[in-house]
Amino acid sequence: MSIDISVSETPQTQIASDHPLLQPLNIGGLTIENRLIVAPMAGVTDNPFRRLCKSFGAGHAVSEMIIADTALYARKKSLYRANFDNEIAPISAQIAGADPNKLAEAARYQIDNGAQIIDINMGCPAKKVCRKLAGSALLQDEDLVARLLDAAVNAVDAPVTLKTRLGYENGRENILRVAKRAEQAGIAAIAIHGRTREDMYTGEARYELIREVKESISIPVIANGDIDSAQKAQRVYELTGCDAVMIGRAAQGQPWIFRDIEHFLRTGERLDAPNVGEIKEIVLAHLQELYDFYGEYSGCRIARKHIAWYTTGIPNSNAFRQAMYGEESTVGQFRVVEAFLQAHE
Repeated sequence: MSIDISVSETPQTQIASDHPLLQPLNIGGLTIENRLIVAPMAGVTDNPFRRLCKSFGAGHAVSEMIIADTALYARKKSLYRANFDNEIAPISAQIAGADPNKLAEAARYQIDNGAQIIDINMGCPAKKVCRKLAGSALLQDEDLVARLLDAAVNAVDAPVTLKTRLGYENGRENILRVAKRAEQAGIAAIAIHGRTREDMYTGEARYELIREVKESISIPVIANGDIDSAQKAQRVYELTGCDAVMIGRAAQGQPWIFRDIEHFLRTGERLDAPNVGEIKEIVLAHLQELYDFYGEYSGCRIARKHIAWYTTGIPNSNAFRQAMYGEESTVGQFRVVEAFLQAHE
């Protein structure tokens, strides 16, 4: 994908560019370009989306998770999730599971597949994941957490990171113990969403425990949760002292948020939101990448949610989306999206 929407800066407005979040970060001997990271999101952070976010200045992106079960690896959906073609290194693959042996197998599989970093999911709150005692449900069993961490770290000669939450339920937050055990196991970095599993995505993320973790361990701590603007990224950095920030839902429909954050941290100035003409260029390029990656049937259907996110807030977008959902071909979908956005330029 080649989308050139570079930011021009003048010497008069540019200030110190050595903000800590814009410096390289070392994870287990591998270097990522800056400390603005795309959070792994099931059904969202596929190969085209990761590359798109990186084109806007994200220093790193973690793949969608693959369940640690060899019976699932050959499924079409898993093959797409394990596709790292043309990605900027280092490549990070997320795995999830509750069986130490299977988790170790999944880690080896992803390294053999081209990943350079393995990320363990202990943060997903989805019911279908937690029912299998995976994702954030694991936080109920710290002994199992320890066995899983040890198994994954020992399985591969590559950095292993952890994505997790404050705990399973409110009032029983155990992130400090989990983080210390992760460091002891040899985890190279830990990303913490400032909510419990009980919170799901409601309420506000709590950053005070992330700060406590940062003060108690020596490995990089990545803050996640509710970072939806450049100013919020700066504020979370100040509140937590984190080594990096991770942006998830706020990048849906606005992958340029990483460009906005980078510009603000470099200059202290806020960028204007892209106009509809710029959005059209981004959307159409993204659609073509999705079609090329997934093919006709899946490409058309997977693109729908991205189109809905991109067009939110544009006049008459609700009626447009209902019509767009009825398009069954990539050609038809591309045509109606282009026409709608062109009409609003």
